[in-house]
Amino acid sequence: MTVDAVPEETEVLVVGGGPGGYVAAIRGAQLGLEVTLVERDAYGGTCLNSGCIPSKALIHGANVVEEATSAEHLGITAEVDVDAAELASWKNGVVDDLTGGVEQLLRGAGVTLVEGRAEFVDDHRARIATEEGDASLAFEYAIVATGSRPLEVPGFEPDGERVLDSSDALDLESIPERLVVVGAGYIGMELSTVFAKLGTDVTVVEMFDDVLPMYGEAVSRVVRERARELGVEFRFGERAADWEPTGDGVELTTEAEDGSTARLEADAVLVVAGREPVTDTANVEALGLEPDDDGFLSTDAQGRTTRDHVFAVGDVAGEPMLAHKASYEGEIAAAAIAGEPAVLDRDAMPAAVFTDPEVATVGLTREEATEAGYDPVVGKMPLRANGRALTVEATDGFVQVVVDTPSERLLGAQLVAPNASELIGEVALAIDVGLEASTVAETVHTHPTLSEAVMEAAADALGEAVHTR
Repeated sequence: MTVDAVPEETEVLVVGGGPGGYVAAIRGAQLGLEVTLVERDAYGGTCLNSGCIPSKALIHGANVVEEATSAEHLGITAEVDVDAAELASWKNGVVDDLTGGVEQLLRGAGVTLVEGRAEFVDDHRARIATEEGDASLAFEYAIVATGSRPLEVPGFEPDGERVLDSSDALDLESIPERLVVVGAGYIGMELSTVFAKLGTDVTVVEMFDDVLPMYGEAVSRVVRERARELGVEFRFGERAADWEPTGDGVELTTEAEDGSTARLEADAVLVVAGREPVTDTANVEALGLEPDDDGFLSTDAQGRTTRDHVFAVGDVAGEPMLAHKASYEGEIAAAAIAGEPAVLDRDAMPAAVFTDPEVATVGLTREEATEAGYDPVVGKMPLRANGRALTVEATDGFVQVVVDTPSERLLGAQLVAPNASELIGEVALAIDVGLEASTVAETVHTHPTLSEAVMEAAADALGEAVHTR
């Protein structure tokens, strides 16, 4: 990080340089505002440095290994040697390129960059702690973008060796032979899949009855069965109760609802119990702000808190905790400060899980649409009927769309498919502009592609599908 001196005053103070903060800073500067960004660690926040970007890099490496070693039935045989340290080095290079790019974008926009920790003192002043000492910074507006951190399970505080959090797992320079993963949410399933493909014996311990419990049985089944094909074992209905070190690893004790216990041995335990917003580092109470019971700051449709001159964006501003949601909120907040007409619209906010296959959703499910007063119909296209899915051996997933019967408007979609994170963009756009399902169904899609499944699902909702009956 190349940093500037702390100015005496600034028009807009942005606290945190993650996807919400740095985008807010750049957009604010583009709109003519004088912006100072304070970041204590690295530009890009958790996503770029220890979350979505490094994890996707490792997912790519794991996919290369799995594809190369599981194609005998295609007449392709390969032996693969994984140099974990070299893989980690390549992953770190990707991260460095992106964080360096973010810094260049910030400087190119004219943002003042300060390395340090910002702590609010009163309504319009913050104390900036830097390596050179503390400095005082006056501001007219503030954008709180302090992000989130991994939730710690009592008794399972990460030590980077035997008990790992997600950041630790992404920095391993050797591949464990045995790994217990506590939690089958999106982070747990992404990392479980990575290590299974790299040759680790993975056991997942989950208190609920299935993986990805928030996504519904149809989605969970596909991801769970594919993970089992990769060798992942599951222990549902159990919680991690205790652990103790062994000579070369750990012994984990799990407890079921009936009180019975089991012991699992592994090289390490990876605990991924979710994330919590960070509001305890910036002294937001000095601004007159009080986080809610979940630790979030309440905001309005422009990201404004209960104090008119203070905005909050990203993970600290509430669910869903998504990098692209943070960036969107950052742009809106900056525009609002500049006096531009800008309002948040989360109806078409997509989300993705980078498991195998990927999961992507946007908008409403059938149940949510019914509760909202719509009369929904679901159109579905199984990938087993999609030519491209057959050619890439990915026929277990599906695309389904939710359509309002009277208006035929698209309300939502749920995808389980290769590249679902890319396919969801079409549906998000359709929902955002209020398109009818017929518009998607009548749009010519390239053949053979997975995107044809989106077209067919839309047609199925209208009773006009050609390839699903």
